[in-house]
Amino acid sequence: MTANSLHQTGQAARTGTRPGRSRRTEARVAVLFLLPAILLVLVFRIFPLFWGFGISLTSATSTDPGQFIGAGNYLRALDDPNFRSAMANAVVVLLSVPIFVTIPMLLAILIHQGVPGRTFFRSVYFFPAILSSVIIGSIFSVVLSFNGNLNALLGIAGISGVDWLGHSATALPVTLAIQCWSTFGMGVLIFLAGLSTVSKEMVEAARLDGAKMWQIWWHVIIPELRPIIEFSTVITTIGLLTSMFGLIYVLTGGGPGTATTVPEYLIWAAQGKLNRPAYAAAVSMVLFFMTSILAWLQIRILSRNANI
Repeated sequence: MTANSLHQTGQAARTGTRPGRSRRTEARVAVLFLLPAILLVLVFRIFPLFWGFGISLTSATSTDPGQFIGAGNYLRALDDPNFRSAMANAVVVLLSVPIFVTIPMLLAILIHQGVPGRTFFRSVYFFPAILSSVIIGSIFSVVLSFNGNLNALLGIAGISGVDWLGHSATALPVTLAIQCWSTFGMGVLIFLAGLSTVSKEMVEAARLDGAKMWQIWWHVIIPELRPIIEFSTVITTIGLLTSMFGLIYVLTGGGPGTATTVPEYLIWAAQGKLNRPAYAAAVSMVLFFMTSILAWLQIRILSRNANI
């Protein structure tokens, strides 16, 4: 017997309990503490998920439970030009993920390297993250309107104004730029936390070997940040697909046309405007499986790199 098992046996003998019984008691206590969280997940996550999937297989409206139509709503989505536009816009959103990850990483590296005023910049960068999307959308809808501040400045420089939010070519890129501005502060904090784990000895060794600063960043710091980069990519991807509704609602209302309509905005429009909750549920399921597959792929990459 090991020393640990002898200790447990002796302790059990003194307290009049058996080691197995003690472990079962600890397991029951652990389950008791976890039970509230498990119930919350079941009630507010798992049950609505299955309930929504069930509704997506019907023709239900807000006043009529409808009938079972199987995959009818999913087939209807494939023929819906609004759904196709939303999915095309989702692809554009996903293509912007590297920008959303790279900007916070570079700013965090600059702050970590000790640029003057780094404490001030750290605070300023995080400030937009505490503002709600409604406030941010209201501010930029004024600044970017055709008669707004930005076009006024362009007019002073002799440049004709642009309808930033009213033109299909600029509406989605501008919305993504605003989303990046409003969220990159959290990314900076995440990368700063990751930079605190970078080996100072490796950086110093590279510096002694004559490596320039950009070489140290590229060959030492960024490889050390790889798990943080992948984590940030997962969080950013899910966030862009599921948290842009408020900003789009205030800025563009999904327009012009469907230029800024993304799947989550289409879900609201189908439910709130068209009274088609079953169709909205079907689009929700598509969005859920899309984000789940992307997250699964990212987690597989993380697991492979971590050798777990």
